Amino acid sequence: MYENKYLSIYHDLVEKIRQGHWKPYDKLPSENELSERYNTSRETIRKALNLLSEHGYIQKMKGKGSIVLDVGKYDFPVSGLVSFKELAQNMKQPVKTIVHELEVIKPDPYLKQHLQVANKEEIWKVIRSREIEGERIILDKDFFHKKYVPTLTREICEDSIYEYLEKQLKLKISFAKKEMFVDKVNDEDRKYLDLNGYDHVVVVKNFVYLDDATLFQYTESRHRLDKFRFVDFARRK
Repeated sequence: MYENKYLSIYHDLVEKIRQGHWKPYDKLPSENELSERYNTSRETIRKALNLLSEHGYIQKMKGKGSIVLDVGKYDFPVSGLVSFKELAQNMKQPVKTIVHELEVIKPDPYLKQHLQVANKEEIWKVIRSREIEGERIILDKDFFHKKYVPTLTREICEDSIYEYLEKQLKLKISFAKKEMFVDKVNDEDRKYLDLNGYDHVVVVKNFVYLDDATLFQYTESRHRLDKFRFVDFARRK
């Protein structure tokens, strides 16, 4: 019951922060005030605050209390290989995938270089925007080698391509090489994203391999600058 209490307080405080009850750089009520508000001990409050700090919602400052951090961004893991559907399951905000293009193409010089394919080979091209809380803030441009992905449908692309690849096609997706940089907004970004005045996007390129080290997918994800923070965990050896 003790553990459930501090977790429920943590989730309630997260919800209040996300709803703007406290703005970035506001100070949270003191441990004493929170313990009275939630009718619990200071130790329980302290555990809830420690969890908020660990997850990037507050900065605990000695002698100044707990300062609310800017959480108007969504965590996007740099090192992981995670589908958008899997990320969306951890979000409380409404999300939607919009499929703009789905077709089989012949590779141009850019794709031949990035996907390591020949002129005669066929490639699935999938262009999708990701809408979170009513705003289109990610543009995903996916290219799959048709040899390994013989069929795709709009319904699959609206749901989860990775779920289809792994559960239906039984492909074993193993690892990815990633590149990340900031790029100027282009015509495609303007067409498919709600840019909100921003003239640059954060781009993540993914080169995705099967368990036999076959490169079968190249993806370019373009993210609106203000909405995403890219996170990783590092330990000094």
